[in-house]
Amino acid sequence: MTPKLYSFWRSSAAFRVRIALNLKDMDYEVIPVHLSKNGGEQIGEAYSSKNPNRLVPLFEDSDKRIHQSLAIIEYLEEVAPEPALLPKNVIDRAWVRAIAMDIASDIHPINNVRVLRYLIKKLGISNEAKDEWYQHWVNLGLEGIEKQLSLDRRVGKFSFGDQPGLIDVCLVPQLFNALSAKVDVRPFPTLMRIFHECMQLPAFIDASWEKQIDAEGLNPVAPPQK
Repeated sequence: MTPKLYSFWRSSAAFRVRIALNLKDMDYEVIPVHLSKNGGEQIGEAYSSKNPNRLVPLFEDSDKRIHQSLAIIEYLEEVAPEPALLPKNVIDRAWVRAIAMDIASDIHPINNVRVLRYLIKKLGISNEAKDEWYQHWVNLGLEGIEKQLSLDRRVGKFSFGDQPGLIDVCLVPQLFNALSAKVDVRPFPTLMRIFHECMQLPAFIDASWEKQIDAEGLNPVAPPQK
């Protein structure tokens, strides 16, 4: 049975899993879950009965269901070890996981759609204030990652060496969001160099927003040229 990925085209977390599946050349079926249509399909019984957290992604492999993007990716790493997304050395694996979590645990959660909606609809802040919130936290997070990657000898063509891995899987979707929100990415030359390396690869291209079956309109991201 072909595994299923419940996904939304602009979801950063689902984007990560799509990249990982593509890098590992695994077959999967995308099941779209629209996060705003009809109040959000993720809160409907059909989906929330599968994933009570009412978030995407959700990965179904036969009778197994896994939520949380990094948990799904770790599962893929174990069932399909090659090509590896994590280094073999223990300390290197910890370093890669830590930077991936800088993105997935620190930057993304306070800037995702449900948080931004809450700021506007429940707390009554203006769109301008919401945008300031977004820019502040994204810039702060990317600044820290830029410093780490620009100074570390383990960085090669990609975030760790010369093959794409877990950091890149998390970094590219976050930079898609930043570019879409018109964040000034010039202070992040290392991150953008890695971004451009990734976006030469079919695994990243095919996972991107405009390639999804539920994509709406043209890709709003126009990555700056090298």
